[in-house]
Amino acid sequence: MEYLPGGDMMTLLMREDTLTESVARFYIAQSVLAIESIHKHNYIHRDIKPDNLLLDKNGHMKLSDFGLCKPLDCTHLSPLNENETMDDENIREPMDIDGRFPDADYRSSWKSPLEQLQHWQMNRRTLAFSTVGTPDYIAPEVLLKKGYGIECDWWSLGAIMYEMLVGYPPFYSDDPITTCRKIVHWRNHLKFPEGANLTPEAKDLIYRLLCDVEHRLGTGGANQIKAHPWFKDVVWDKLYEMEAAFKPQVNGELDTRNFMKFDELDPPTVARTGLGPSRKMLLTPKDLSFVGYTYKNFDAIKGLRHSLGDSRMDYTTKQTAEETEVQMLASSGDAMLPYSRMDYTTKQTAEETEVQMLASSGDAMLP
Repeated sequence: MEYLPGGDMMTLLMREDTLTESVARFYIAQSVLAIESIHKHNYIHRDIKPDNLLLDKNGHMKLSDFGLCKPLDCTHLSPLNENETMDDENIREPMDIDGRFPDADYRSSWKSPLEQLQHWQMNRRTLAFSTVGTPDYIAPEVLLKKGYGIECDWWSLGAIMYEMLVGYPPFYSDDPITTCRKIVHWRNHLKFPEGANLTPEAKDLIYRLLCDVEHRLGTGGANQIKAHPWFKDVVWDKLYEMEAAFKPQVNGELDTRNFMKFDELDPPTVARTGLGPSRKMLLTPKDLSFVGYTYKNFDAIKGLRHSLGDSRMDYTTKQTAEETEVQMLASSGDAMLPYSRMDYTTKQTAEETEVQMLASSGDAMLP
């Protein structure tokens, strides 16, 4: 598997907040070529998002996560219906369609564009690695479980373009359910804040990507998107020969500085005895190769839970057997076993304390 040390678009957007149109055009154009390539092979990606747009050492875009992407867990969301009426008391927009704040009665509960951007940045990383995932880039026909085709990927690209130029996705809300409802009712919620200085061509392209399937650019092929006026100066066949908008700093093939840093918890300093493997030993060299991935090995957790359960169940039996053995050895008069009963009591207390600490540690890898 090719390693791309330039980081991903999510990290770049979190660092830059917004991109200029020329920079965004470079990355959107390369994304168009990547999506077009998989469509030509009769595949639909279905999970186009900044996290899956990676940069190589030269800063050029490559699309990732084919078949290994994490779909939205719709079991956590209430059923959606595009014909349902929206309760504006429950869905707050940052501003109206002209970029002005609404009536003063509701002003305290609405977010300004800056507040929206700050809130998005604060929650972006959490949403990306949550169990449910973020639905901000999913097309409405996918959420409604209608039939869909390659055009759903172009909707996602439109949402990413909006985020690049505005600073947050077009339908972002405090919770995924509200975001899904906004996407389904996109006609009422697709707006540009007053402070977003987009050219008419950029707005037009976004509107033509975030729309009904029947009118969405790309439904008839990527050439529809390439022909849009916003791309008029793009030389498509030379795009990957151009100097990238951002040239990542890379020192060596395994440099990870361009990726998001993860907070690591210090392992507990528990003295080990003979009861079970240490936590460090639970991570084999193979496991260490995948540190930082969001894949959850539930079978391993189940096995660990079963193992620890057996340890708890067998502890009393083991304790009785060892005590009997020590008593027999101590009474044998063996010169190598002075104070055997005292040593056993100390060992017994230490092991019992260790089991209790493991059971109450709250470690995600332990039941």
